[in-house]
Amino acid sequence: VVFRAFCAVAGGCAGMSVDLTLFPLDTIKTRLQSQQGFYKAGGFRGIYAGVPSAAVGSFPNAAAFFVTYECTKSLLSTGGALAAPHMAPVTHMLAASLGEIVACLIRVPTEVVKQRAQASPSCSTYHILLSTLREEVNSKQNTFFKEKSIPFSLVQFPLWEYLKTLWSWRQGHTLYSWQAAVCGAFAGAVAAFVTTPLDVAKTRIMLAKAGSTTASGNIPLVLYDVWKSRGLKGLFAGSIPRMTFISVGGFIFLGAYDKVRHILL
Repeated sequence: VVFRAFCAVAGGCAGMSVDLTLFPLDTIKTRLQSQQGFYKAGGFRGIYAGVPSAAVGSFPNAAAFFVTYECTKSLLSTGGALAAPHMAPVTHMLAASLGEIVACLIRVPTEVVKQRAQASPSCSTYHILLSTLREEVNSKQNTFFKEKSIPFSLVQFPLWEYLKTLWSWRQGHTLYSWQAAVCGAFAGAVAAFVTTPLDVAKTRIMLAKAGSTTASGNIPLVLYDVWKSRGLKGLFAGSIPRMTFISVGGFIFLGAYDKVRHILL
């Protein structure tokens, strides 16, 4: 119980640190990916639009992820076929996937409101929340649960754990928090680039009006429409700010998590 509480606090603090610090980059990325285009979505105006939603959801979202991740990883590593060292990547993938599923229950609603506020800076977060609730309650298409974060975590966390293990082995002792942060930055950048098309689809779905074809959540169809209208450039729209955001975010997020966890434990 104490271990879970420490993981929750460490994860929550790390989540708030990165989300609030790098919020402007996230806004720019969202506007680059929006169907209406960067400048019509607000350009560089009101880059903190939607920050209340991010602030409210950040701590519990990150806390839920890391409690689930650490507990699942510990459980799978204590015995059975997955306890073998060569099975560590599989363990980390399963733990990260389960962590994302739990965290999405908190993240997705706040993400929908946040991204709609980012793409409509003239509207307040409160009014966007009310209109979103009305749309989603009256529609059979619930965009709250269309977040596709699991592929990202399937790349990021096994790579992060592998880099930490490799670096630790080479230097002969446990990594310092700043070294864990560097590993997190690199793993985040790689995962961000690989999964950018899925992020483009997620953004389009979340910004779509309830009842529309895009709002139905058919990711292959959304990606095909993007490919037809904007080509490869459209599929990787926002990849540079996304990689920058997640790389710096990975440094702060995983570095802060590692530091707070070691302080508490």
